[in-house]
Amino acid sequence: MSANELLVGVIADDFTGASDIANTLVRQGMRTVLTIGEPHADRDYGSPDALVVALKTRSIEPASAAAQSVAALDALRSRGARWVIFKYCSTFDSTPAGNIGPVADALLERLGAPFTIHCPAFPANGRRLFGGYLFVGDVLLSESGMRDHPITPMRDANLVRVLQAQTPHRVGRIDFDVVRNGRVAVASAMRASVDAGVRHAIADAVSDNDLLALGAGAVDAELPLICGGSGIALGLPAIAREQGLLDANASADALPDTPGAAAILAGSCSTATRAQIAFAHDALPVFDLSAGSFDEPRERVAEALAWADGALGDRPILIVASDSPERVSENQRRYGAADAATRVEGVLAAIARGLRERGVRRFVVAGGETSGAVVEGLSVDALQIGPQIDPGVPWTATLDDPPLALALKSGNFGGDDFFIRAFASHS
Repeated sequence: MSANELLVGVIADDFTGASDIANTLVRQGMRTVLTIGEPHADRDYGSPDALVVALKTRSIEPASAAAQSVAALDALRSRGARWVIFKYCSTFDSTPAGNIGPVADALLERLGAPFTIHCPAFPANGRRLFGGYLFVGDVLLSESGMRDHPITPMRDANLVRVLQAQTPHRVGRIDFDVVRNGRVAVASAMRASVDAGVRHAIADAVSDNDLLALGAGAVDAELPLICGGSGIALGLPAIAREQGLLDANASADALPDTPGAAAILAGSCSTATRAQIAFAHDALPVFDLSAGSFDEPRERVAEALAWADGALGDRPILIVASDSPERVSENQRRYGAADAATRVEGVLAAIARGLRERGVRRFVVAGGETSGAVVEGLSVDALQIGPQIDPGVPWTATLDDPPLALALKSGNFGGDDFFIRAFASHS
């Protein structure tokens, strides 16, 4: 496949989300490359079936998020992408100002399209949509750990209401009964939504079969843009095979060998990541940055790297900047919300550079913003997607020589033993 025969182009609003949906595509048989930021016009990415663009637009000013997303769309269309996905978090992380609504509106306007669907459901990780309400595990989104997220607290599980606050256009629904009736019913409902003047429709899904129906229905209804979590991409590889566009025998997840030391950098403050840190505490060497201040970031970097000099060996090391919501709020009051996050992310990015200089070739990074800072700090511009560790989290490898192995984990993803199992699967 040439650069002009790209099947799927994805615009993701953070780095772990990009890794997550790339993993979905690879597991369905699509060779996938993830780019850090807008793809370079003259960069050789090989011959992927899918190109995923990782932006850092989830929590920035809405107009800037929209502009960056439109630029990524233009780059993907210049490479011939047949289907475009705007990928955001499976917990619909956003505020009344955006950025899901403003970005989706900007993409629709650029495409000259009247309508798109939204479905963040990801049943493999316990995210299900029913009646327009998003469930996380067995509870509503508004009752989950996302309720008190320090940046995007999610206190309403009704996604029609959440999205309607972010867009001046009409938001509707595609009900579960329609989705369960399959692709023909879904495509018909999408066309009816357009006729009714609906611009955005929240689509129910409680199983992978529902997501397959939504993807197939979107193709049948000729939607140029699909919006949602990683699961919304499940149906596209099957459609590509149905249309004779995808090589069913190609190996999609092979990665080069990356021998060397290993490290985990944890910056997410999510409940899941803090449980993973607690689980690993007795099994791995741990350095905790979270207890001190970030008044002097360079000193914190030097302190962590001095510790790493004595700790690196046969086992992965774990460096932690994750903290409780109370401590995060305290730091936000002390430095300001934006500066507090920038300080922590900058420290972890500098530590990653120092660890690479010390021979670390395999990294697990926990947290979307942290992952973005680390890959930027390591000057990574593209990643080849490999085998899955946990739902939504694959191993990846840089296109450099020699390559680095990276696993970029959303703060909310993975079981308590994730850090231990990640390296057990990548020895």
